[in-house]
Amino acid sequence: MHFPLALRDRWRGKRFNSFNRELRDVFNARVYKIGLRLDFTCPNRDGTVAVGGCIYCNNASHTPRDYRPRSSVTAQLEQGARAIERRHKAGKFIAYFQSYTNTYDAAARLEKLYREALDFPGVVGLAIATRPDCVPDATLDLIRDLSKQTYLWLELGLESMYDRTLDWVNRGHDLNDYLDAVERAKARDLRICTHLILGFPGETRDDILATPALLNRLGIDGVKLHNLHVIQNTPLEKLYQRGQVPLFARDEYVDLVVEFLELLNPKVIIHRLSGETYRAITVAPDWSIDKIGVHNAVFKAFEDRDTWQGRLYAREHGRAPREFVSSPEGAVN
Repeated sequence: MHFPLALRDRWRGKRFNSFNRELRDVFNARVYKIGLRLDFTCPNRDGTVAVGGCIYCNNASHTPRDYRPRSSVTAQLEQGARAIERRHKAGKFIAYFQSYTNTYDAAARLEKLYREALDFPGVVGLAIATRPDCVPDATLDLIRDLSKQTYLWLELGLESMYDRTLDWVNRGHDLNDYLDAVERAKARDLRICTHLILGFPGETRDDILATPALLNRLGIDGVKLHNLHVIQNTPLEKLYQRGQVPLFARDEYVDLVVEFLELLNPKVIIHRLSGETYRAITVAPDWSIDKIGVHNAVFKAFEDRDTWQGRLYAREHGRAPREFVSSPEGAVN
């Protein structure tokens, strides 16, 4: 069985359903995210459910290098847009509320911030990253209303489906919180992207490869995959330095990503294949800094194995979702 032509054409030659392809199809142009940092915190930092935050988190890892404290949404978008226009000659953006928990405030204040982003010239959508225990109904109602006006993704950080792992990393929520958040968001027809980290100590390969079945069952729309990596000035760094946190070699991680995506519904959009941050604050693994190299290795592994996202999902379910089958020759079975 070879890679179906229907999927090759739909995915613009890639062997997985990429977010870049999705944005080109929706907007007929290159669209770039501008990461925003506001003065949010998290309930596992401020004492509501825990203190100290997740053991792997140093917020500097996803804060723009030239971020100025207390900068407004508009000021950050202006700065990001100038850089993107200069480097890529592009003028369409998604305002990405990225750092910390971006729904952890009153709905009225959130609406002001989100609408300020939408008013910025060139912003064609929003991405809102948060935790599954920080999306009360009033906030989901607000996000639902905004989703009717713009292209919008709600990004929920699950990280692991195993409560023992969530306890170990000090997440302060469990799988049931995630399931509840997904159910309530889906009832409002929101696009959901789930964040996952692959490689936590104590999780076997079989444990990790059980996760796609959960995402498929819930009808998750998108996934961000991150390899576990160690950042300076985190509790995880101390554990790693004591030899308590083994990390994947690049080839191990690439193999796992390919196997993970083979099991995933081909309708799911892949927003990210690996995690990386600034070289200056990365402790390990060194290979995670080379995002392009990791991506190329994943692409090559798919080609070498003549496999694709959803190959095993399609086998288990008989065929690919209807919209991916354009002709008998392109059918996945």
